[in-house]
Amino acid sequence: MQLAEGSELDGRIRCTVAIEHLGAAAAPNRLLLRDASVTLGRNEFRELALQVTNTSGPGRLQNFPLRQNEVRLFTRFLKDGKSSIRLGPAGSNYVQLLLSNCPPDRLRRFVQTLRIKFEATQHGMRPVAERTRLLSNLPRTFDTVSPVQARDVQQANARQALANVATTPTRGRTLRCGSRKRPMESADGRQVTEEQQVKKPWSMGSRATLSQEQSMVLSAVLSGKNVFFTGSAGTGKSYLLKKIVASFPPNGTYVTASTGVAACQIGGITLHAFAGIGSGKAPLHQCIELAQRPGVRQQWLNCHCLIIDEISMVEGEFFDKLEAVARDVRKCEEPFGGIQLIICGDFLQLPPVAKDHRQPKFCFQAKSWRKCIHLNMELTEVRRQTDKEFISLLNAVRLGRCTEEVTRLLTQTVMQRVERDGILATRLCTHKDDVEFTNTMQLQQLSGMLRSFKAVDSDPMLVKTLDAQCPVNNIIELKEGAQVMLTKNLDVSRGLVNGARGVVIGFEAEGKGLPKVRFLCGVTNVIGLERWVFKGPAGTYLRRQQLPLKLAWAISIHKSQGMSLDCAEVSLARVFESGQAYVALSRARSLASLRVLDFDAKVVRANPCVLRFYRELKKDQFLNQASFHPYIQADKENENVTD
Repeated sequence: MQLAEGSELDGRIRCTVAIEHLGAAAAPNRLLLRDASVTLGRNEFRELALQVTNTSGPGRLQNFPLRQNEVRLFTRFLKDGKSSIRLGPAGSNYVQLLLSNCPPDRLRRFVQTLRIKFEATQHGMRPVAERTRLLSNLPRTFDTVSPVQARDVQQANARQALANVATTPTRGRTLRCGSRKRPMESADGRQVTEEQQVKKPWSMGSRATLSQEQSMVLSAVLSGKNVFFTGSAGTGKSYLLKKIVASFPPNGTYVTASTGVAACQIGGITLHAFAGIGSGKAPLHQCIELAQRPGVRQQWLNCHCLIIDEISMVEGEFFDKLEAVARDVRKCEEPFGGIQLIICGDFLQLPPVAKDHRQPKFCFQAKSWRKCIHLNMELTEVRRQTDKEFISLLNAVRLGRCTEEVTRLLTQTVMQRVERDGILATRLCTHKDDVEFTNTMQLQQLSGMLRSFKAVDSDPMLVKTLDAQCPVNNIIELKEGAQVMLTKNLDVSRGLVNGARGVVIGFEAEGKGLPKVRFLCGVTNVIGLERWVFKGPAGTYLRRQQLPLKLAWAISIHKSQGMSLDCAEVSLARVFESGQAYVALSRARSLASLRVLDFDAKVVRANPCVLRFYRELKKDQFLNQASFHPYIQADKENENVTD
């Protein structure tokens, strides 16, 4: 079920389909097709229709016409690769198509194409009477729908504009969306139902495009290769990884990371939680026994693709244990038991945590690394920072080089005022006890009443597990004047993104007394509760509902990985690992937004083994450029339609 990007029209997807015939007057029946193709096209009457084909059994099944006022589309779980389409008049027998296990990106584009084509072409078409259908001698035909054109978007927007100004939101709508049942917040923080929302106009090519480097990685991954891709901070590794995750069918794809915070950022679980072998310190035979437990074993057997983020913090011996366990449990002697590996990270950032006073091995030093990884690819285009002087400085620090110019530039930042609009710079600390002390002391020094917000957890007995996975704590304490940081994207267009910083300026007088935050981006918003969902033990799901905020006077360098901060204060006095100083400095967007305290050139260091690895990687990548040629393709994303 793996498809290369752009290999099919946006009017066709491949997924699992359940066809249900429902209604009060008919006995319900259900047909499940685990591997099917769903195509949007036109039948002999030029009506839009969906054709479902069983790709692993009997061929064409049937066509389902999309008729005015008889189509409902449910898209609440698009990000999970699921959607459903209800066909038939209200209060009558109807057919329901349940789509699942579809790569989320492909499903989203398919749904967008369906919506636009329906809005653009169905209005004004006279419905075909049943008698006409029965008596027609037209040959049965089905033509796949053409790609969306600019005129389709214009016609759809015209129809949508009419729907938006109608007195009853659903009046005259030919396609209703049941994407959300819970209320959402409007721009002013008030809750609105979906029916009250005005939909944005459709557009073409509005999505961010992948660079050529990122497109090469994505193409290599979709071709089935085991890929390790790396790059310095700010080169878009996390963004690319999310695109990769969205390009794979959810079933059989396991998204993991070395830490709970990193796993949460990509919607996955920790690598240790997936593996089910504890810390991996036990002898191999014991690890295999642990992996043979029913729930864990089934997880290993179901896995077709394993994604690992922040690989630099995964210990080499643990990687070797995983590789051996995979072969044994899956009864397959191919590397990693035949599982496709997609690995991401920068070994020049944070290393594995040293335990038992032993120097841990990096993953690239694992015995099984070379036989498991087909391609090593490095991203070089920095997207977080635009200041060339700052980019050059960061590159030097990443490689452990602290020249006189680097020392001069970083030392003089101590005098910079990086605070703006009463919002202080967040201090990046090497130790979490420094973080807790700083945030607690600053909060205590504020006058005013302390407000406490307790999370609603699906399983109160697993608070510690949720604390490790979730970016917000079980209990959040705030006061007016507290410096806070968003831990979730709320509204990207307005700057309310993960890592956005602000100050609490008050609390609502009614209800739950939600905090009102003035952000550095200029937006003031009441922050409501958000929900996080995690995969727990044995495939269960854990949920936490809490404010998407945390105190931001200080944050640990470990938990800042992947963040971009508008202004930061860095304390490097207690740096104890190679790469720590680099990770901290590279969180800032510019040199002007950075203040470095107690700078010492000795804290700038890189592991010699890692430097050798990267020199060899660059050499191999240069020599093997010809092998990358099949993966160099134009980024077709800006040709797709978006809303």
